[in-house]
Amino acid sequence: MSGNGTAHAHRSVLLDDAVDALVWRADGIYVDGTFGRGGHSRAILSRLGADGRLLAFDKDPQAIAEAATLNDARFEIVHDSFATLPDAASARGRTQVAGVLLDLGVSSPQIDDPARGFSFRFDGPLDMRMDSTRGESAADWLARASQEELTEVIRDYGEERFAVQIAKAIVARRADTARLGRLERTAELAEIVARAVKTRERGQNPATRTFQAIRIHVNQELADLQVALSAALQLLEHGGRLVVISFHSLEDRIVKRFMREHATPPAVDRRVPLRAADLPQPPLKLLGRLRAGDAEVEANPRARSAIMRIAEKVAA
Repeated sequence: MSGNGTAHAHRSVLLDDAVDALVWRADGIYVDGTFGRGGHSRAILSRLGADGRLLAFDKDPQAIAEAATLNDARFEIVHDSFATLPDAASARGRTQVAGVLLDLGVSSPQIDDPARGFSFRFDGPLDMRMDSTRGESAADWLARASQEELTEVIRDYGEERFAVQIAKAIVARRADTARLGRLERTAELAEIVARAVKTRERGQNPATRTFQAIRIHVNQELADLQVALSAALQLLEHGGRLVVISFHSLEDRIVKRFMREHATPPAVDRRVPLRAADLPQPPLKLLGRLRAGDAEVEANPRARSAIMRIAEKVAA
């Protein structure tokens, strides 16, 4: 997600490149799937004319509070996941949109606030919910998940080769709840993981992959992404743009596969004579991928892993 500290202190990752790719007509209806602190939304609005519209989404109450300060009649914020895009668009009578931007992952304000529990760098409550007003916290899930479920989540969402050992260590700690209380602090979880991970990757905290995995699971990030990509494809008008910024391989793999699948012509029986005009055409055209440049990475190291993919809806 955006590498912002506040709306005005930092620029969102790939800000100009993303908006350049997204906004192709000034009177269109656009979607910002993750408002964050409003970096992309403000830039999109600056490109729109009087008839343009922007519908933004965010789970985070703090992001919603920031959005409330954006006084623009062309803008509307929805306090929910971008996976609810179909219902939100239908409720507003929107059957087509000109572009959808999805800036994935967790934002810098979320990471840097110890009270949110996203980071092993600070001691704080094990929350990790992007929407702190609803749902199950990381501490709640860790208190009830079986060793098998812990292993699966840490292995699949963290790509962690020591997932079994970490899951066993969490379950062993949980067995001592009567003496130590529940596992509820980020510092303790990071310590448990560090003891279970025998080989550390150079320059990476041993808890990195486990914290990522738990966060993805608690927020159902990959499931929401799948729903949002399909919704965007259905809602985009002819010529509409789908722009997605990913920050780790799990997200990018889903986006890449989705775009490639819908940009590849379907297989046809070559034995049946068909005119070229009769051949089925894929709904998307790939427009490219982009990474942050050296200057942006130097100014914001979190931009290093960002990959932006762009596709265009073509005529049926």
